[in-house]
Amino acid sequence: MSTSRIVSVVDDDNDVRLALSTLLRSYGWATNTFESAEDFLQSGALQATAFLISDVRMPGLSGLDMYTELVNRGYTPPTVFITAFPSPELEQKVSDVGALALLSKPFDFASIMPWLTAALGRS
Repeated sequence: MSTSRIVSVVDDDNDVRLALSTLLRSYGWATNTFESAEDFLQSGALQATAFLISDVRMPGLSGLDMYTELVNRGYTPPTVFITAFPSPELEQKVSDVGALALLSKPFDFASIMPWLTAALGRS
């Protein structure tokens, strides 16, 4: 699989990272996982990331701050944020930075698939 088709998952919860990675791979997507925004930003995986799934609230740099840094670096992969603490204000912030969606934890994996397939053009 081409490295331009990698889905990166950034979440401080190991169980969430593992579940998402396993499900994405079962659908044929290559994945990278990172336990923090800082790890992702320092990984060298930015250019290879075709789609990003990130938690909003993490120790250290938040998912939204990480996304702002990506934009400043010239990388804007299609992004879905996930959170256990949804609010209308957070949904507006996610929209304002240009991300695709904000999904509430726990979420059904099927809720990510339409965004993924639309962004990467594969069913």
